Amino acid sequence: MSTLSDLLAENTGLPGEAADHLQAVVAEWQLLADLSFADFLLWVPVSPELNAQGGDFVCVAQARPTTAPTAHPEDVVGTRFAAGEHPQLARAMREVRICREEDPHWYRDLPMRREAVPVTFAGNVIAVLSRETNLAAPRVPSPLEVAYLGSAGDLCQMIADGTFPSADSQSDVHTSPRVGDGLIRLDASGNVVFASPNGLSAYHRMGHEADLVGTRLAPVTRSLIRDPFDATEVAHRILDALDGKPGSRTEADSRRGAVVLFRALPLRPHGQPAGALVLVRDVTEVKRRDRALLSKDATIREIHHRVKNNLQTVAALLRLQSRRTASDEARLALTESVRRVASIAMVHEALSVSVDERVDLDQLLDKVLPMVGEVATAESRVSIRRSGSFGVVVAEIATPLVLVLTELVQNAVEHAFPTGRPGWVEIAVSRSARWLDIVIRDNGRGLPSGFSLERADGLGLQIVRTLVESELRGSLSLRRVRDSDQHGTEAALRIPLSRRL
Repeated sequence: MSTLSDLLAENTGLPGEAADHLQAVVAEWQLLADLSFADFLLWVPVSPELNAQGGDFVCVAQARPTTAPTAHPEDVVGTRFAAGEHPQLARAMREVRICREEDPHWYRDLPMRREAVPVTFAGNVIAVLSRETNLAAPRVPSPLEVAYLGSAGDLCQMIADGTFPSADSQSDVHTSPRVGDGLIRLDASGNVVFASPNGLSAYHRMGHEADLVGTRLAPVTRSLIRDPFDATEVAHRILDALDGKPGSRTEADSRRGAVVLFRALPLRPHGQPAGALVLVRDVTEVKRRDRALLSKDATIREIHHRVKNNLQTVAALLRLQSRRTASDEARLALTESVRRVASIAMVHEALSVSVDERVDLDQLLDKVLPMVGEVATAESRVSIRRSGSFGVVVAEIATPLVLVLTELVQNAVEHAFPTGRPGWVEIAVSRSARWLDIVIRDNGRGLPSGFSLERADGLGLQIVRTLVESELRGSLSLRRVRDSDQHGTEAALRIPLSRRL
């Protein structure tokens, strides 16, 4: 399905600033739909210069209410109307005012009431909102409905005036409290004239025992918040909204331990002060879970840190033992063990600073691969290089894969080149959505005649085979390279990512 940006580009010649304003309207209009108990459709004229007299309109976005049945169960985006089919659209553009049908409109056996709200930007009408209410479900007037519809009417008028939404309040729309979370309506003096049940409950959890109606909300809120700076900040946001300044989301802890989100919106239809809306949401339980997760993450990182320290201690003990042994074969075995333990320790070191149990394998291998040369003989002149990017992988892949790669590279350095012969070992990697394909090649003397990976009895290759098959669930192949311009050995490794990422 085409996005709003695509539809605007295809059907209009609106400049970037006007298109951005329509994006801002769409970001805010779930609030309008919920307050209005109605669907909202955004219509743009296909030929703006003709729409004063009549022309086509196309629907480029749609919102349904969460507080009432929808008037449009099907998707309307992309629908094209002539002005005669929906005359209020052209009329709202021409007269720059909210236009309402006198009689209900029937749509697919559903009676609905339609209103057209001009969207004004920089003094020009650039689009029209259609507010369409499903009349099939009877509604009983109540203080909540009256307050909601009154607030929606003021905001719609501000859209027609070009004063809502404000660009200054768009950064946190999607994480702000919603109508159903809690709504409080203030008059122009800052007194509460309506508080929804959820809004009142949020203030009760903050410590306010009485009803809110008739109180001045800013000083009441200030008295309930624990931190003086946060208390002043929230109170100022409410007072700023009463002065007509756009508000943004803010969070505060009450003296009783409740955590509440606030957002204050000015109401100034026709430029006249009409009070403010304050949206509130009790996020105490959400914050408690977040803190628990942060504590758990910190514990896991601390465990990785301690495992790394213990492995480094083990590596140091093995290194000390290798220096005290007289057997060259035992010394080599201990040195290789030191490398393997150190490789695992580096993985845990990377995990100890990760917040999501993921490892940047490129950075890690740049630290691990230089250790391979420590096990090679002093006369070795083999260079190790890498091409391509491994990217970020989860912890359960990182540890076995690092061991596999270091074993294969170490095997190439030790066995592919006679003592003192220069050469190179290259790790080439390509990554797709599902697979990690790795090729380790060298320009050494190649595999011995009759070599078989299945029958190889070297400890390094046995470790590689076990990790690839059991831990990584991948495949490994070794072949001798005898091309016209090079020879050597090539190890191909394929690891699935889709089951683990």
